[in-house]
Amino acid sequence: MAPSPFSGTDAPPPALRIRDLHLAFEGSTPLVRAWSADLGPGLTLLHGDTGSGKSTLLRALAGEPAPGLALRGGLALPLAALPGDAAAWRRQVFYVDPGTQAFHAMGVRESVAQLRADDAGFDTARWEALAEAFGLAPHLDKGMHMLSTGSRRKVWLACALASGRPLTLLDEPGAALDAASVRALQAALAEVAQAGRRLVIVASGEAWPALPWRARFDLPMA
Repeated sequence: MAPSPFSGTDAPPPALRIRDLHLAFEGSTPLVRAWSADLGPGLTLLHGDTGSGKSTLLRALAGEPAPGLALRGGLALPLAALPGDAAAWRRQVFYVDPGTQAFHAMGVRESVAQLRADDAGFDTARWEALAEAFGLAPHLDKGMHMLSTGSRRKVWLACALASGRPLTLLDEPGAALDAASVRALQAALAEVAQAGRRLVIVASGEAWPALPWRARFDLPMA
């Protein structure tokens, strides 16, 4: 096994190390230029207006860069790094593209089973509590195609917040949610921050001022 990218120090490792990250589409102004940061466990906010590059950056951090994106720099988690084994990286990250159709032909329970696969730290009790808080109980035996946009997002959010993966990436998590579910989401994120065991990065046009952000970055960062 290659040495950990975090070896050589007695300090607690950052959850995510970013070095000289550069993101740009051909012929366009860079969205991110020479960004370096050490992000510890807790909540980090990527804040910006529509078109600022939040979703593009989140996909790059997930190891699923958008087509046509020029990407340079390095990313490291304690057990994986990019450039490197992309499959190993994705096993350390929970990310669902909000626009995906990958689960459209599945049932809700089948989708959850796929999302928690290879996630040894997945907390089933937490998933069940979040599903209840999000009002998903009447929908668990339905097909994903039968759910509203907001309900599909709730399935993914409940899985994300119950995940045991060290890095969780959420793209506009409050979009299409009812007020009660937004409150449940905020409470769950606050619990993640208090526990301090994993890193959740939220890309949002909202500042979510009530949440205890450990770090905030405003996009574009170029």
